[in-house]
Amino acid sequence: MEKQNKRNKYFFGLGTVGRDMFYAFESNAILYFLSDVLSLPLWVFAATSMVLSVLRIFDALNDPITGLIIDNIHSPWGKFKPAILVGGVASVIFYLMLFGNIGTGWGFIILFGVAYLLWDISYGINDIAYWTLLPALTTDQKQREKNGAFARICANVGMFAIMIGWQPITQALGDTPKAWFLVACAMCVFYLGFLCFPLFGVKEDRSIVQSEEKTTLRQMWQAISKNDQLLWTTLAMALFQVGYCTTTGFAIYYMKYLFGNENMYAVLAAVCGVAQLAALGVFPLFSKRFNRRQLYSGATVLVLAGYLVFFFAEHSLILIAVSAILLFIGQAFIQLLMLMFLADTIEYGQWKLRKRNESVTFSIQPLVNKIGGALSTGIISIALILSGIKRGEETAAAIGLAGQATVKAAMFAIPLVMIVAGFFIYLKKYKIDETFYASILRDLEDRGELKPAAPEDKP
Repeated sequence: MEKQNKRNKYFFGLGTVGRDMFYAFESNAILYFLSDVLSLPLWVFAATSMVLSVLRIFDALNDPITGLIIDNIHSPWGKFKPAILVGGVASVIFYLMLFGNIGTGWGFIILFGVAYLLWDISYGINDIAYWTLLPALTTDQKQREKNGAFARICANVGMFAIMIGWQPITQALGDTPKAWFLVACAMCVFYLGFLCFPLFGVKEDRSIVQSEEKTTLRQMWQAISKNDQLLWTTLAMALFQVGYCTTTGFAIYYMKYLFGNENMYAVLAAVCGVAQLAALGVFPLFSKRFNRRQLYSGATVLVLAGYLVFFFAEHSLILIAVSAILLFIGQAFIQLLMLMFLADTIEYGQWKLRKRNESVTFSIQPLVNKIGGALSTGIISIALILSGIKRGEETAAAIGLAGQATVKAAMFAIPLVMIVAGFFIYLKKYKIDETFYASILRDLEDRGELKPAAPEDKP
């Protein structure tokens, strides 16, 4: 068991490296690609941005259906691997269309919208299946934290590798649409290559739960609507994700138009990456000494301090770096805790509703990510237009003090309010602490709905 736990931990984690490179290039750079590389006319940029926001929300609502389909998969390769493979291959095809120079005017808007919707759906299939595999490996909270922490470390290695690299790499290749397409091709190769680790190296524990009948649409709705802890977790996650995506999405514009040197974006991304990796590396040590509520509270304090310093950093690279360290250490802890909260709502839902719906439950994660991305895209796009950045100005002086204030309000004030609101929702409404979770597992074992844990696996 211990040998298999280690194998699952490493092979599951390694699979996230390519996935997050693939996703981070799209989520962090697509607006910049549209606004500064393709140099779309203002009306085309505004329309395309609106399409992005609307389609992300529309597809987010489709994710529970995707989760339902995955929950009903029964194959010799398990429940999740077929969906990981099919979603991975399909998402590559549509991804390359996003970074192709596909038409002009309304033709571009329509083709880009169709490609984006199909990419979002296919990547969602991969994403839901991938992360649902995590709670299917073990019911032990500490082992989940170890698996999740290593997976988040690997994911951040992939994410920050491309966040640090995309701007200098595309610049070195000429910063042309063709250069960006080549980088997109490279992301696809990494994505599919690293997916081989979980596909061939991870073993799902199919004895965790007894065989169940197929889930119906009505049961899918009940699995979500009657799982109060899942609903509160979803709201807290969504608020955090909107704030996080808005801040990170603004970073390239901040360094280019407010700080005045876009080449320093890679340095900022490197600082953020090191901070997050260090935080994830020490998380298991802190989790041994502090409970999850204490960890979440401390992380939120760090985020507050980071935003306060960043707001007044202006042209000081040192202050920007300090604020980034505080922000991303806190955010790394919060992201990992959110993943654990979501995983634990699976057993809570099974305990309360007598049916285990892993994929339906974990469909909430991409749903939240898409809603967060949609709202942050809207916030960023509106701020770019109102501040003057998308009207052709190229310097901080050109956008003026009012424009700079608009960017800072959208990048710092709005995200801060949302992240703090998410924290207070957790404090007031989330009740699955370590003691309650252990009692849930005992009840499920007594009811014969969960495999009894081995002595070394018991929480």
